[in-house]
Amino acid sequence: MSRTANIDRQTAETQIKLTLNLDGTGQSKIQTGVGFFDHMLTLLARHGLLDLEIDCNGDLEVDQHHTVEDVGICLGLAIAEALGDKKGITRYGGKTLPMEETLITSAVDLSGRAWFVYKVDFPTEKIGEFDSQLVEDFWQAVSANAKMNLHLVLHHGRNSHHISEGIFKTTARALREAVSIDPRETSVPSTKGTL
Repeated sequence: MSRTANIDRQTAETQIKLTLNLDGTGQSKIQTGVGFFDHMLTLLARHGLLDLEIDCNGDLEVDQHHTVEDVGICLGLAIAEALGDKKGITRYGGKTLPMEETLITSAVDLSGRAWFVYKVDFPTEKIGEFDSQLVEDFWQAVSANAKMNLHLVLHHGRNSHHISEGIFKTTARALREAVSIDPRETSVPSTKGTL
């Protein structure tokens, strides 16, 4: 069974083409026009073992917000599409990982219901030219459009780059676990019979 998705989303603010393979090897080709964001998405693909291609042309003359949020929308839609009926998936994933002085927990439930909890404070408003608030906006958009629970908790950290990198790596690992196929699970992992 192929667990892939192709999203083509065109608005007045962004034009995005995204392809996703949940059963990939971590290969990526990312072009959003936002260098730091491209770096984070590359980490997401590598640590999630997702094959991910994103080509985004956004209104960066306004700011980076529409680009980052809309890529989050597309990634969430792609996750939902690629999961299909969710038969055989592990469903839950959770990781606590260090990134230098930073420690982050990410917990995922592919429940079919969106819920987002974000307990992260960045010590700086910017990471280079990147607005650190956009990390929250991106993951909220992913969670809402993938229809998943996502909880992100920063335990400690002082470097904004490390905090962002920790969030993307930790969530990649949690998502990798949640989408994985459990060979003992013969149906949808819910007493309701659907997710």
